[in-house]
Amino acid sequence: MATSTERITKRAVDSARPRDKPFIIFDAAVKGFGVRVMPTGARSFVLEYRPGAGGRSVAKRRLTLGRYGAMTVDQARTAAVNALAHVRLGSDPQAEKSGERASPTVGDLIGLFTAEHVDAKLKVGTTQGYKIALEKLRAAHGGIKASQVTRAQVAALHARMCGNPYGANRFLAITSKLYSWASDRGLLPEGYANPAAKIGRYKEESRERFLTSEELARLGDGLREAETVGLPWTVDEKKPKSKHLARPENRRTPIDPFAIAAIRLLILTGARLREILNARWEHVDFERSILFLPDSKTGRKPLFLNAGALAVLADLPRIAGNPHIIAGAKNGAPRFDLRKPWAAVTRAAGLDGLRIHDLRHSFASIGAGASMGLPILGRLLGHSQAATTQRYAHLADTPARAAVETIGAAIEAAMARK
Repeated sequence: MATSTERITKRAVDSARPRDKPFIIFDAAVKGFGVRVMPTGARSFVLEYRPGAGGRSVAKRRLTLGRYGAMTVDQARTAAVNALAHVRLGSDPQAEKSGERASPTVGDLIGLFTAEHVDAKLKVGTTQGYKIALEKLRAAHGGIKASQVTRAQVAALHARMCGNPYGANRFLAITSKLYSWASDRGLLPEGYANPAAKIGRYKEESRERFLTSEELARLGDGLREAETVGLPWTVDEKKPKSKHLARPENRRTPIDPFAIAAIRLLILTGARLREILNARWEHVDFERSILFLPDSKTGRKPLFLNAGALAVLADLPRIAGNPHIIAGAKNGAPRFDLRKPWAAVTRAAGLDGLRIHDLRHSFASIGAGASMGLPILGRLLGHSQAATTQRYAHLADTPARAAVETIGAAIEAAMARK
């Protein structure tokens, strides 16, 4: 119920008494603008309008401009005039406001993204990195609307991770992917700028490590020790309970033969960790010396097996009810990871800090140094792009060494003439 239209003043509003139903005092100066008075006495500035082309066939919408008292009458009237200008241009302020209220929070967006993209489409190893990065974003801004996150806020989170450039840059890339996915799904306002865009990445130090011949020999010694007599325990003799342990000569633990076999296969094939751990016996073609991988990181691919890899497979027992080459403790499942046996073997070999993925780099470095050619090397590694293999180009130096020796010999011969 509304009163007669009049020029709204502070005095007119203050003198209006609450009734048993809400009513509006409309303003004579701006059509549709007024003050709504609730039975409780609460007052707010509102604007009634017809969106789109207007006309009586279009239902009215009511937009709340602000609370009376927090805004002055003049401020509210100016806001109403601006809103009406947008309506004439085709906007619908109330619908936009309702859409903003219904838009997902950062936490909601992360939940949808994790369920529909991360868990559904990515490999297990990749999902772990995604979830770590997304939890950092959730912890910082999970409760606010996803469309209200600013580039400055994301940049501030990125800056806090400066001590770990690699992790900081992955966080930025994953946040950018989250917002691109949400935009494609229509979960963000049209034209909303990705808050992770245009933020400078940190320079990353190369993490590649190539084992030397001497380090490969130490790794081999560590593996043989682990599968025969076992690796020595790490014991702090100063602790009170250390005296109750077994005798020093008995403080050794053999490593699971499947874990040892997995490490050997990784260095002998240059395969990725999950490719070996998830491989099944049915994928092995002993006659053609190929392990067919139906679902590697880059899709289906053959993994070529050399004599050493075939010998490792020949020595491995097949576990009844478990189709996986590297059988895990659970019935029918593959081994989940190699963290503990890898840490024990590298410690025994004096190769602290060596990552499992460095075995793949070492395989590639030996191939590059033997002048196998980057296209062949890329095929062995299963690279989908030639640029990925290009990182090993500087190691393919055998032809260059031969050339420099030839040139040097010619120069020396010329200079030696009398």
